[in-house]
Amino acid sequence: MTSNDSTVFVELTPFRIEPRFVSRVWGSRDLRPWYDCVAKEEPIGEVWLTGDDCEIATGPHAGTTLGEIFKEQPQAMMGAGALSSDSPLLIKVIFAREKLSVQLHPDDRLAQKYGEPRGKTECWYALAAEAGAQVAAGLKAGVTMDEVKAGIDGGTLEKDLKMLSVRAGDMILVDAGTVHAIWPGSVLLETQQNCDLTYRMYDYGRGRELHIEKSLEAARLKTKAGKVAPRILEDRTVLVESQYFCVERIPVEVSRPSASLYREDEPKPGLAYLFAAEGSGRLTSPSFATLDLRVREVVAVPASSPVFAIQDTGGLDLIRITPRWPRVVA
Repeated sequence: MTSNDSTVFVELTPFRIEPRFVSRVWGSRDLRPWYDCVAKEEPIGEVWLTGDDCEIATGPHAGTTLGEIFKEQPQAMMGAGALSSDSPLLIKVIFAREKLSVQLHPDDRLAQKYGEPRGKTECWYALAAEAGAQVAAGLKAGVTMDEVKAGIDGGTLEKDLKMLSVRAGDMILVDAGTVHAIWPGSVLLETQQNCDLTYRMYDYGRGRELHIEKSLEAARLKTKAGKVAPRILEDRTVLVESQYFCVERIPVEVSRPSASLYREDEPKPGLAYLFAAEGSGRLTSPSFATLDLRVREVVAVPASSPVFAIQDTGGLDLIRITPRWPRVVA
């Protein structure tokens, strides 16, 4: 695709996405009160909010998967000049009842070396956290790669991890190459590059596949991982901004026009995801039927969306997530 591509730029109205519940050995069997979901078999560890296989729940494309709509209408979804027709971000809610594996993700270069389109930088926003909740994000200062190898072999890798306490409202960046782990005690909103590549270093004897050689190739002793201080602007709070995504909290006082959701320095038009961390909202427009934003669900706002107003219908805590990706040069 090039910036002078002749693809017709059709109008796509905002739509709600059906969450997809994904089994994980370390997950929970009962997601209430967060979601009305009780696992019948394997525990649920992740709720995918923008996965390629998630179904569109409202509007003329209801029943279509999110991945399909990106393939069919990439410019309408992401704006003219998007580099590919792949969905750029995967957004999840993480429910850990047990420790996740000690793991990491490759960067773009290494992922492409092994035939994958992209690597995985991610961030975690703590929706809730119990007293004493922790995550690991990186290695302690001074740890060597030989010590990492010894920790994998001897089952002592945890002692080399940089542990962070987690409280509700914390934002933690985990860039590609960071050795990391999530421990029980928090509910995390994860925003990541749309990639499911995970290299496990250590998995507490669960019997799942480990990826020692690739994980050591991908691992970085020093990364940018850690807590990110919020950046408070006049009309929003920027929770994190990386080369791949931006996550913001945006106040909605009764009603707010869609044009005001944009920042002055961001590409227009562009794709946005609206997530109700608490409460509920409603999108209204002369161009489409009223659309409810329900608690802990996502509404996608395509780049070609007509104008609308977003209303607070009860305690709305609005998180806006936008992708960042290279733009094609003509």
